[in-house]
Amino acid sequence: MSTARIYRPSRTATQSGIARAKLWVLEFEPAVPRQIDPLMGWTSSGDMKSQVRLKFATQAEAISYAQKNGLNYRIEEPNPVARKILSYSDNFKSGRRDQWTH
Repeated sequence: MSTARIYRPSRTATQSGIARAKLWVLEFEPAVPRQIDPLMGWTSSGDMKSQVRLKFATQAEAISYAQKNGLNYRIEEPNPVARKILSYSDNFKSGRRDQWTH
């Protein structure tokens, strides 16, 4: 039986908000390693569960789904993000440590 991984994806580098990072994702870990196709050089796998990616609104819903379907699962907690709030006017403060240049 394969193991499911429940996690909350991090935002991409091009995102400034957290809108898409609020969902929880359930993915199956690969049962067989990927193979390189000798003709084209692409990687492929015969494991069909590797294509399944379920999204849930909460962690509890994802856990409930895994338990209801008899899946082994592991939870990866997201790392807390320290947001540094900056304003444009901070560039012109008199107590600024670095010299401001254009």
